Amino acid sequence: MKKTPEHWKQKLEMKPHPEGGFFKEVYRSDLSIKKEHLPGEFRGDRNISTSIYYLLSENDRSRFHRILSDELWHFYDGGTLLIFEIDSYGLLKVNRLGLNADEGDLPQVVITAGNWFGAVLLNKDSYCLAGCTVSPGFHFEDFQLADREELLKTYPEHSDIINLLT
Repeated sequence: MKKTPEHWKQKLEMKPHPEGGFFKEVYRSDLSIKKEHLPGEFRGDRNISTSIYYLLSENDRSRFHRILSDELWHFYDGGTLLIFEIDSYGLLKVNRLGLNADEGDLPQVVITAGNWFGAVLLNKDSYCLAGCTVSPGFHFEDFQLADREELLKTYPEHSDIINLLT
């Protein structure tokens, strides 16, 4: 039986994510890192690691956002996901998460802490079920959605993708 986005949403008990798409937290380490051992941007202790399931389908998009930790994306099912990443120098990188290695897909992609990133499906008629592992662990306090006007002012050369993902 071919799986559908609705199948995964139901089976994994996923709910809407503020950036777009759907998610379900799977793991939050009981171990934590004290604030004094973290960079100054962190405003409190953090779990060592967290992970979620994440799903985009059809016209869903992950809007540009950034977090204070590195994020490792894992491909599980569906089609290729294009993850757009703008680094601190303004360089745009397009990461292909998927299993079509001949086209440049990778089954794991790392997004560097502090970089702006967002995602869309390569094929709008598909979906992508992925996993995201964050270390130090994800906390919504460390999450920032992009403001379109600020990003356009800072990175005007990327206006097409900024307009799509904000």
